[in-house]
Amino acid sequence: MADFLLEMPKAELHLHLEGTLEPETLHELDPATPVEELRALYRYTDFNGFLKAFATVVKRLRGPEDYALATRRLLEKLAAQRVCYAEITVAAGVVLWKGEEFAPIFDAIRKAAVGSPVQVRWILDAVRQFGVEPAMQVARLAAERRDEGVVAFGIGGSEERGPAEWFREVFAFARDSGLRLTAHAGETGDPNSIRAALGIGAERIGHGIAAASDPELMKQLRDGDTPLEVCVTSNLATGSVERLEDHPVRRLYDAGVPLILNTDDPAMFGCTLTGEYRLWAREFGFSEMELRGIAENGFRYAFDFAG
Repeated sequence: MADFLLEMPKAELHLHLEGTLEPETLHELDPATPVEELRALYRYTDFNGFLKAFATVVKRLRGPEDYALATRRLLEKLAAQRVCYAEITVAAGVVLWKGEEFAPIFDAIRKAAVGSPVQVRWILDAVRQFGVEPAMQVARLAAERRDEGVVAFGIGGSEERGPAEWFREVFAFARDSGLRLTAHAGETGDPNSIRAALGIGAERIGHGIAAASDPELMKQLRDGDTPLEVCVTSNLATGSVERLEDHPVRRLYDAGVPLILNTDDPAMFGCTLTGEYRLWAREFGFSEMELRGIAENGFRYAFDFAG
């Protein structure tokens, strides 16, 4: 099983660039800060603690070259796991929040991806709790870069402080601009948060584990062929699920909900894509055949996989 999982071609569709920065890479960017102090940034007990840690890590990215280094390090790790295709989410909303110019940062990460064996596409992400106008700014940045590898617009952050309904017009603009749509929902929110994301046009749901408590919603996801981007270790690390044995991934799968396996923020959660496949096999009894099907879903539900 271990050899098969390592050698199996994979895609990663829910992957935040900023969350792939290892403490050692942060130390490389900032040698004056002890690496142990940087490792302490990755310790939190709930979702709000994670959001604060994520913001702190992003603040340590001080310009295009830092983002380029993060991209190179990430693609090296993905290639070593035989990841053939990745849709990498860039927190454009946080870049604007920091008061930085997005264009040189995006140009740097695009250049850093040239020559990688991993086929890369980009998703620009807005922060729900920042509000509608900042989200529209991100959607415009994404629309302007459709010919530069940006395939989708998404929203992340706090579901409670930024309800999906706020972003109906933003999603409509992004869709009319030719972008695909994704939304974090049902990670910390209830099933209605997922329904709201579907209602504004989300084609994939980031996390979506709250659907497991709602049979009608699971049927809607199954019948609509709408996949959930499931990130098991992430859900444990943020407290979205208290215990591994309580995670509903098996229940969702057995209900016929389309699933994609992902890492989310692998450096911040201490996981890898191959390790997540091993976890699903070991803890939830997924067979080799089932895992092959889930791996194929990564390509099937990709927004722009060239084959």
